[in-house]
Amino acid sequence: MAGRILYLSQWFDPEVMVKGLKFVRHLQASGYEIEVATGVPNYPSGKIAPGYRLKPYQSEMMGDVLVHRLFLFPSHDQSSLGRALNYGSFFLSALLFCLLRARRFDAVYVYHPPITVGLAAALSGFVTRRPFLIDVQDLWPDSVSASGMAGTGHLARILGPLCSFVYLRAAHVIGQSHAMTECLIQRGASRDRTSTIFNWADEDAAKPGGRYEVNALKFANRFNFVFGGNLGRAQGLEVLIRAAHEAALEVPEIQLTIIGEGVERNRLEELIHELGTDAVKLLPGVPQSHIGDVFAAADVLVIHLIDNPLFAITVPSKTQFYMAMGKPILVGVRGEAAAVVTRAGAGVAVPPDDVGEMSAAMVRMARTPRNELRTMGDQAKQVYIAQYSFDRAMDATRACIHKVLASAASSVGRSGTNRL
Repeated sequence: MAGRILYLSQWFDPEVMVKGLKFVRHLQASGYEIEVATGVPNYPSGKIAPGYRLKPYQSEMMGDVLVHRLFLFPSHDQSSLGRALNYGSFFLSALLFCLLRARRFDAVYVYHPPITVGLAAALSGFVTRRPFLIDVQDLWPDSVSASGMAGTGHLARILGPLCSFVYLRAAHVIGQSHAMTECLIQRGASRDRTSTIFNWADEDAAKPGGRYEVNALKFANRFNFVFGGNLGRAQGLEVLIRAAHEAALEVPEIQLTIIGEGVERNRLEELIHELGTDAVKLLPGVPQSHIGDVFAAADVLVIHLIDNPLFAITVPSKTQFYMAMGKPILVGVRGEAAAVVTRAGAGVAVPPDDVGEMSAAMVRMARTPRNELRTMGDQAKQVYIAQYSFDRAMDATRACIHKVLASAASSVGRSGTNRL
């Protein structure tokens, strides 16, 4: 075996997450002996998933992966108290589990958020002497402050030093973008113990499978911009709706289709009705297994996030999925996500929250010759395969784990020599 790894995450399958069962199984196939410690599945509804019960401890086999289910308080609403109980209860469960069981492993791989999971690994490490890697998918306390929940300003002042403590204690820190990694270094992570590993797309879902009746989309004889995903406040989708409405006044063939569910759905429906536009359609979400058919029928895929400093240093996973689809991309995000698209020659970037610039870009892309659009899509896919694919990310992940295990083994060897 290459080493024994405890994968510690508050969330895991059947909850949807970036690095779930597929990630763990691949590490296992690479020679690692790996077990998972996680919570009782309750995300995103806050309700316990069917087939599970709220118990102090339970375990299950997911194929050949042993999964330890630890107690937590199920909650995922806008209640600050409920969220605190959710994170705090899993922190205590994870801390106790690591204190009792972490010595069986050579290292702990922590998935963050929340930072409390990393804190459990850091504190238990004082006793177990087991190194941990932390994979940072969401920058805290910034994202907590941006959530809008009551009391987050005071909480952020506590979380900042706590995050720095965890990064300082970690044997290795992984950021999901170059800009995020630089920010983590500024907040305590050692430069020689950090890496950037971009997320990958669901490559199976990014292949059209003929499971969705695309004729129902009524894309024929239109130039189709498509957004698919969460309809939340962070997406700022009212900008896309207003921009498409204006663009269609100049190029009547332009149509924007928004597919998904979220807290902003009703407000977006009201805006479409208020504008009286037939250039925008809002459709229900579709299963992940069907979304490849929808995106393949689009002319251009669209990304937008509100103008927030936090989003300038992250690359939303939608970016890699769109690139894997091999489609031109119109991105209204500031920072690294825009750079990923434009460096690849995969599309057009405009400032976020700017209806005029977004509308003008829609008009330009609708007037772009089809062969140029195909070239953008081809370049998107080529760059995805070369830089952002699952295989490339797993190679980089194994390299980080190997570095941590080798360093730990070297430290043990030096300690033994000293005792002699």
